[in-house]
Amino acid sequence: MKRREFLTMAAAASASLSMPRVFAAPHTSSGISTQLDAGATGRAPGKLIVLIELKGGNDGLNTVIPFADSTYYALREHIAIPRERVLPLDERVALHPAMRALLPFWRDGEVAVVQGVGCAQDHASHFRSTEIWDTASSADVYRHDGWLTRAIGQWPASQREVAAASFGSAEPGPFAGCAARVEADDAWARVDDPDAAPHAGWLDADRGEGDRVSGVAQALRVSAPTLRDSIDAALRTVVDRFAPHMCGAIRLTLDGFDTHSNQPAQHAALLRQLAEGCATLRAELTRRGRWRDTLVVTYSEFGRSARENVHRGTGHGGGAAHFVLGGQVRGGVYGRAADLARLDTDGNLPVDIDFRQIYATVLGPFLKLDANAVLQDDVPPLPLLRT
Repeated sequence: MKRREFLTMAAAASASLSMPRVFAAPHTSSGISTQLDAGATGRAPGKLIVLIELKGGNDGLNTVIPFADSTYYALREHIAIPRERVLPLDERVALHPAMRALLPFWRDGEVAVVQGVGCAQDHASHFRSTEIWDTASSADVYRHDGWLTRAIGQWPASQREVAAASFGSAEPGPFAGCAARVEADDAWARVDDPDAAPHAGWLDADRGEGDRVSGVAQALRVSAPTLRDSIDAALRTVVDRFAPHMCGAIRLTLDGFDTHSNQPAQHAALLRQLAEGCATLRAELTRRGRWRDTLVVTYSEFGRSARENVHRGTGHGGGAAHFVLGGQVRGGVYGRAADLARLDTDGNLPVDIDFRQIYATVLGPFLKLDANAVLQDDVPPLPLLRT
């Protein structure tokens, strides 16, 4: 396939797209073909990372609920989830009832619930906290390159091709700095009619088929109204457009978690989108033979306050639970259950697990990369994957 043909194909994601320029994948002289399979090429299936950003700061206490703790109900008179409605995982914690679509993952041992995750020095600012999570830096370190940008930089050494894409957000997030690796004038290009603008100002489409460019991923950014729309676009424009041996890194953004008021209905709707979206990913990637080699990870800039406010919402908080799902996941509940007797001076749950430990698990045990080199710190992984 000619590179110009590929760019045309990748641009046709939906009727209204917002795309960055390509993060540029090395390719063979024959181009990238969607017809190749791992068996035909003798290459192992590529690993796929799917990050789901819960933008705004997800309320971990009403996501993974300490229903056995009476203090939870005392702190949240109006927004606590009643005991009779929760979906118990064990004798202490339960899922929000809107997350019923995750129960098959739990029964099959394919979801890890990691409690008390966060940055050791959380910031109240959405911007700074998001920056910390996107760059995988300590609270007192300021970086401009995303952690997946650094991870992608390791892939060429292992001779793997990588597709990278972001759906549902105008921000590069964990791919920050990746665009600078490509020789193009504009970092981002807006495409209102992708069929009429097949090249979108990305790479020089006149490059020879065998030319290699500095960078390692082909990518696009798609604005989609729902998480399901983002998932459909990701499957159509990334998973189905690349050879099975290629690795992929996809970021999906689900916005609306900054629930300062009237939280119950809004939060339930978002959690339902999240759970049903994960179920769709599992079904579709299983059908494509990719689920075994996929890891889905949630993240959010911070949790919410333990105590509800007068507007039946929550303020910015500290540690929160997150999910890691996939065919290689060792299912279970990890970390210390939310202990509402251990609130910090701001009334927030403390952080027990450094969020970078989840990243280290993705990078090391799953992707077989040097996690410490990417994170530029000695960060141990968590035992979330089957050996």
